[in-house]
Amino acid sequence: MQALVSRLRRALPDGVIEADSGGYRLAVAADAVDVSRFEHLVGQARAAEPAARADLLRSALALWRGTAMADIALQDSEVFDGAVARLDELHVAALGDRVDADIRLGRGSELVSELTELVATYPLREGFVAALMRALAEAGRGTEALTVYQRTRERLAEELGADPSAELSALHTALLRGELGERADNRRTNLRAELTSFVGRQDDSSAVARLAIKHRLVTLTGAGGSGKTRLATETARTMLAELPDGAWLVELASVQAGGDLAQAALTAIGLRDQALLGGARGGEPMDRLIAAVRERAILLILDNCEHVIEAAAAFADRLLGECRRLRILATSREPLGITGEVLWQVEPLALPAQGDPAEIGSSPAVRLLRDRADLVRKDIGSDAHTLSAMARICRALDGVPLAIELAAARLRTMSIDQLAHRLDDRFRLLTGGSRTALPRHRTLRAVVDWSWDLLSEAERGVLRRLSVFSGGASLEAAERVCGDEAFAGEQVLDLLTTLIEKSLLLAAGEGTPRYRMLETIREYAAHRLDEAGETEAARRAHLAYFTELAETADPHLRRAEQLEWLSTLEAEHDNISTALRGAIADGWAQEAMRLVATVGWYWYLSGHRTEGTELSIAAASLHGEASDEVRAMTYTIVTIFVTSGPGSDQYRAQEWIHEAHRFIQRSGYRNPLLGFVAPLERMLQEPTEFLSAFEPLIVGDDPWVRAQARLTRGRLRLTHGADETDVDVDAEIALAEFRTLGDRWGISLALTFVADRLAMRGEFARACEHYEEAVVALTEVGATEDAVVLRARQAHLYWLLGDERSSTSAMAEAQWYAGEIAWPGTLVELELAKAQLARWRGEPDMAHQHLATVRAMLGDEGVGDSVRAKVMDLYGYLTEDLDQARAHRSEAFRAAMEHAYPLAIAEVLIGIADLALRQGRFEQAVELLAASDAVRGTPDLSQPDASRIAADTRNHLGDTVFSEVTSAGRRRDWRELAETMLAP
Repeated sequence: MQALVSRLRRALPDGVIEADSGGYRLAVAADAVDVSRFEHLVGQARAAEPAARADLLRSALALWRGTAMADIALQDSEVFDGAVARLDELHVAALGDRVDADIRLGRGSELVSELTELVATYPLREGFVAALMRALAEAGRGTEALTVYQRTRERLAEELGADPSAELSALHTALLRGELGERADNRRTNLRAELTSFVGRQDDSSAVARLAIKHRLVTLTGAGGSGKTRLATETARTMLAELPDGAWLVELASVQAGGDLAQAALTAIGLRDQALLGGARGGEPMDRLIAAVRERAILLILDNCEHVIEAAAAFADRLLGECRRLRILATSREPLGITGEVLWQVEPLALPAQGDPAEIGSSPAVRLLRDRADLVRKDIGSDAHTLSAMARICRALDGVPLAIELAAARLRTMSIDQLAHRLDDRFRLLTGGSRTALPRHRTLRAVVDWSWDLLSEAERGVLRRLSVFSGGASLEAAERVCGDEAFAGEQVLDLLTTLIEKSLLLAAGEGTPRYRMLETIREYAAHRLDEAGETEAARRAHLAYFTELAETADPHLRRAEQLEWLSTLEAEHDNISTALRGAIADGWAQEAMRLVATVGWYWYLSGHRTEGTELSIAAASLHGEASDEVRAMTYTIVTIFVTSGPGSDQYRAQEWIHEAHRFIQRSGYRNPLLGFVAPLERMLQEPTEFLSAFEPLIVGDDPWVRAQARLTRGRLRLTHGADETDVDVDAEIALAEFRTLGDRWGISLALTFVADRLAMRGEFARACEHYEEAVVALTEVGATEDAVVLRARQAHLYWLLGDERSSTSAMAEAQWYAGEIAWPGTLVELELAKAQLARWRGEPDMAHQHLATVRAMLGDEGVGDSVRAKVMDLYGYLTEDLDQARAHRSEAFRAAMEHAYPLAIAEVLIGIADLALRQGRFEQAVELLAASDAVRGTPDLSQPDASRIAADTRNHLGDTVFSEVTSAGRRRDWRELAETMLAP
């Protein structure tokens, strides 16, 4: 024995054979022994659902390779014989369980051959006999099933003197009555075959099926027309193989309040006088239904529960409590609200993103529209224009499946473009639903009417007033605008909650929720608001709330907390815009101007400058009554926008400045921005003696005003007075004050001015560091327009430093920022910067392309003086022909004179100096360079053309003459120098 064990040890891994006082044993894990694995799988199967049970039992039975322990013989061992008998019994029981599971899954007709063999092997096992009878009946072989029963009854009598069991006798009776097999009225489902394809929800269907397998009550919630019923029925269809007793749709839409839901379920399943699924007869419908489904693995779809929600909840709760294998898939516009309920929100179909036609065409919403459109006409097309129109339709309809299907039906008599253009009147347009559909699904309005009719008056009131919001509403805003004494003490928050539960509102946002409606619901609610005569009151409440919010936010926009308040206003941007546009349209001058006065700085900081320009001018142009300070502030906001960026209208700005100053003189002011009107007015009146007007602001109490006044004074002293006195001191003090305040925009403005000064002195690397810090500050507040300009400036300076890689990177980042903005001035500046850099790099064709882009952006009439001066200046460098170059220089000079901005004039003078150099007029070139420095107030070493011209002329004239001519040029009238050079 020891020798055999020793040989065995060498053949097996170490430690597998253990010795103890009784002998030897194999020390292996239980799952390494087939008997243990078999028993474990059988145990798991008993607790599993039918589909999983069948799979587990198949795995267990696959471990068997014949009779248990057939190759082992122990003579006269009762213990051994008992173990073998036990295993054989387990094997047969597992076979029976697996057959039962397959029968319940509707696979009986596939088992006839196997069961015939099993009955022959085990003729007295009634479980196998019953299974064979069911399988034969399912295969339409009812007569053979009766024969099997008769043969079994006779054999039981002969061999055991016994009758068939009650269960087998009941099965025989059911066969005779036609309750099994092809004569039975026991279809495994009443789900109808669909006439249209199931589009866009396949993933949802799989997810809901997984939930329904794991949980016994799943409720699909969502707005009317979102596709809850279709999703539920398609999900049930995919689950049929795992539902031995089928899936049954119980339509509750026609059940009136107080109606009998149990009777509706009995009718849907097919239970009338007979007990199809159980043995109950007579009695209350609920009792009969419970008796019928108590032990059955069945799925009920309770469709459209919302109008009988209380009764549906009680019905589901009792059924689930008494029928342990029952599952319910409910559809409702609000949850049933009972223990154990799992919710699945049925969202509208995913909308197409802006992109190429392939991406649009693959979106679920567009796929549904195309699929349904193909049913009514075959010439829709699939070109980019058609797909774009389909995308507009789907977005306008929020991706709601029913609305899309109603829209597709209209394509019988309309083109896709006509349909897209008429959706503003969607409730009149979308009325062509199927005649066989529920009445509330035949028109879009009927869909929403169904939900509206189920609301309380308080819920209707809140929903009506929420229609004035655009882009959603915060809780605070909703409470202010929607609150009303007529709500009988109900809190707005509670009403919002019920509207969300009824799928008429959506709560969006990861943090503090915002309440929003689908556009179709919003439009419907707006109609109801108008019917109630509440439109103007709601709009005024909406306007008042957002005006007060903006007034609260405004002072914080110039402090450290500006990011928080910018975020708050950005979240309400659409509401602010909607409120203001409505006020302008109705001529509410005071209200419109008051809102402009408080949101103007937000628009400017956050990159909404195009919109800010449009709306501020529209509001300021109203003729109604408005207070003097509100008008003055509105005109100041207009001035900020019309003087921003290249192409600004300086003369138009003068009118607004004059008007703002006039109203301030009459009323005084409280907003710190109005303090700058007086210096602006003084500058218009006395262009050479206005800097003293900043003194009162510099010594004032408001630190933001002090910092901004210092910075503005320093910049204007340099550009308008050509005086560098205390300019850098003012800039540093302003920067320190802005840092103390935490105003990132002010910090970036001061840093930019300091960087400009460093660049002029040739300290390009330090200038780029300051620009970098300024860009960081700007991007924090969202002022990407200004960040574009600074990145482009960095690209120029890096090129001057010889760092081509950093130059390319900076320009690429400028372009990336530009892709997110629509402010034309910034986009023009970027193209001009690209053109300049291309010219410096020796790429004239590329420079011409960028200049062509500028002209295409603005058109000939839209090119302002400052832009025209820059464009013509660049053309002057790029043109080989001297006469043509002179023409370009002349036009650039005239534009710069009209613009009257010293830096623009100084730049144009360098270009004229280049013309002089090319003509060999070296002294005139030097004089023009000196004049350029004088106009600017300081030399600018960041101008490579000036450095090039200076080097060339110095080589020709020598140092002494160059210095003498430079001194003379500083004293001469720059206008005279330019005009002399440009004369034919």
